[in-house]
Amino acid sequence: MVTPSDVTPAPATKPPEPASAPGPDVPRIVPRRHLGRWATAAAALLLFAMVLNSVVRNDAFQWSVVGRYFTTAAVLDGLLLSLWLTAVVMVLGFLLGTVLAVMRLSANPVLRTLSWCYVWIFRSTPLLVQLLFWFNIGALYPTLGLGIPFGPQFLTVKTVNLLGPTLTAVIGLTLHETAYAAEVVRGGILSVDAGQTEAAQALGLSRRRTLRRIVVPQAMRSIVPTAGNMLIGTLKGTSIVSVLAVHDLLYSVQLIYNQTYQVIPLLMVATLWYIAVTTVLSAGQFYVERYYARGDSRALPPTPLQRLRGHLTAVRHRLSAATAADARPMIGGDR
Repeated sequence: MVTPSDVTPAPATKPPEPASAPGPDVPRIVPRRHLGRWATAAAALLLFAMVLNSVVRNDAFQWSVVGRYFTTAAVLDGLLLSLWLTAVVMVLGFLLGTVLAVMRLSANPVLRTLSWCYVWIFRSTPLLVQLLFWFNIGALYPTLGLGIPFGPQFLTVKTVNLLGPTLTAVIGLTLHETAYAAEVVRGGILSVDAGQTEAAQALGLSRRRTLRRIVVPQAMRSIVPTAGNMLIGTLKGTSIVSVLAVHDLLYSVQLIYNQTYQVIPLLMVATLWYIAVTTVLSAGQFYVERYYARGDSRALPPTPLQRLRGHLTAVRHRLSAATAADARPMIGGDR
């Protein structure tokens, strides 16, 4: 039997001593000063300020005229048509491009050859040539018909009455973008590890379901950046349809300055609208890329707002550390 006298009391633990504040003789760690980096930044800011000043204070730009025509009905109608063309062309282009990409990756040699020939032809000819070709398609096919192949036709219509400038622009831009979209989708599919497809086949998934549920979601990480660049390029590329007298943003501006002879300010109106829309599309592309990067990286890339908060927090910490470091010698001298 153990009595209380036999129990040896455990030694009392001593409370941790508070950390003493560093004395005034402790050296401070001063970060390295990158003089070349600051000099380069100052030179770049000076050059940017000079360019900005030359643009803002140049009376030849006629900024009052730019402000007067920036939100006119003709310009806004042209802008809406440009946005509509961009959306339609991108949707149709990627739908057809996905079909061509699947054909290119098919085991059927006929489908592979047809897809390759389509991409080869439409990537080898300039867009302007394609638009002019489709605009003058009536010279080759005066009428288009619907009926039995190599047999009688039940419905015929004149090509001139069917293909107007806007529809011609949609067809030409879509067929052109389809060739590039097919290569973008094909590259995204090939970027997915082959083990993913083998695992899906081992689970008994069909080829179509494997492509839709396994391959395409992972391929989007490679497709989205290039597709975003194509979207911005298509928006700017719609200006080429002005040669077909399609009332897009550029053609609407041209109609105005052909009457007023104010070429530079009207071109600045179109330029500012293109910059504004491209900025919005670039911001949307960033968040779409961030969404599809969830399964690829452990930490998502910070948003611009989060990055700004991080910089402000770092500056606040540096100011607090500098204030505390300056106050330490004074406190040590008092003691």
